[in-house]
Amino acid sequence: MSASQLNFVLLEISNQLNDENLEKLKFLVRAQIGKQKLEKIKTGHQLFEALSERGHLADDKTDFLSNLLRQIQRNDLADKLNNLETQSRDPDNDISDTERAKLSIATEVIGQHLGKNWRKLGRKLKLSEVKLDSIATRHPTDLEETAVELLKEWKKIRSVEARAEELIAALRNCDLNLTADKIEERPEFETAGHV
Repeated sequence: MSASQLNFVLLEISNQLNDENLEKLKFLVRAQIGKQKLEKIKTGHQLFEALSERGHLADDKTDFLSNLLRQIQRNDLADKLNNLETQSRDPDNDISDTERAKLSIATEVIGQHLGKNWRKLGRKLKLSEVKLDSIATRHPTDLEETAVELLKEWKKIRSVEARAEELIAALRNCDLNLTADKIEERPEFETAGHV
């Protein structure tokens, strides 16, 4: 996403924050911004600017703010921010049809079988703790949706370099061999590899 797209969404979010929301956000970022600077902040966009100056917010780094918005129960605003990120980085655009088919199969199988091990796989795939927390917040009770969301985030990060083989290797490194085997045993997976 471009800086101007992000700024547009941040301005929209700022306009939708009430005074109580802003005070809660300021409370949550005391350690990152400092009391003296926080006392001068009167609007959401001033807070976002301070977060940006300190490296917590950028066009490719919105997880921290998204998590904060969810913590103050403004999921609508967090979703607005996440939707912008998702629209601007659709990893499926540049992946070959064969690889897209393999990733689709892997996502389906992993969603069905990963369960409570999703964080372990996320760490192996090098997703940040902030990203993992954000995923957990979005899907606190549905492990299948959590696993699917995890893979979506991984594909966004890896973009055109996302490969089903990388997922299988990560599963094996997590000692989740049964799930890895289930992916490789799917007839469609083998067919997708020979297209």
